[in-house]
Amino acid sequence: MTWIIKKMLKSTISIITIFAFIVIAVYVYVKISYPLGYVDLINKYSDEYNVDPYLVAAIINVESRYDKEALSSKEARGLMQIAPVTGQWAAETLEINDFNLEKLFEPEVNIKIGTWYLKVLSDEFNNNLQLILAAYNGGSGNVTKWLKNVEYSKDGITLNKVPFKETEEYIQKVEKNLKIYRIVYKTQFDKPSFYGENNLIALIHSFKKVIKNLVVYK
Repeated sequence: MTWIIKKMLKSTISIITIFAFIVIAVYVYVKISYPLGYVDLINKYSDEYNVDPYLVAAIINVESRYDKEALSSKEARGLMQIAPVTGQWAAETLEINDFNLEKLFEPEVNIKIGTWYLKVLSDEFNNNLQLILAAYNGGSGNVTKWLKNVEYSKDGITLNKVPFKETEEYIQKVEKNLKIYRIVYKTQFDKPSFYGENNLIALIHSFKKVIKNLVVYK
């Protein structure tokens, strides 16, 4: 009987070890794929502009993967990928002193402008999330045109079809991220417990940049 007990115990330990490994692997995957940083700033400006903080967090992940130095091919900058024209407009409206485009790489300025812009779009499109996201990615002028076109909108209120493939995929990505962020970080914004940059993600971005520079150098 002793050998049977030992065998069962060994099997149980193996199962527990495998289960623990799976749980840890899933946890690491989620934290890397859906990171969260700058909770204090997201909370601050979400409260100020009455915007869902989880939406801001999801958009940051889709836009820049929480890379504060992100720069797109269209010159959009920072965490929320603010376009130069939007940055200039926001800086004048919000009276941000000594503004220049480099300030868009500063997390506080970027999140302030990005969250304010979401509020502007929310007011313009009557809190319709699909339209807000379409406008954030494809431009509010385009969304307004699409709503007037029966090919894209049957009722002039919602979009039945998004003509820009990139914008269509963008909406889907943010909506997916939003659902996951609300589950993974369920109470995070009730009592912000960490501030500033996510060190793990910052390390990953730094490593990527080192590799990229080595490739370019070669």
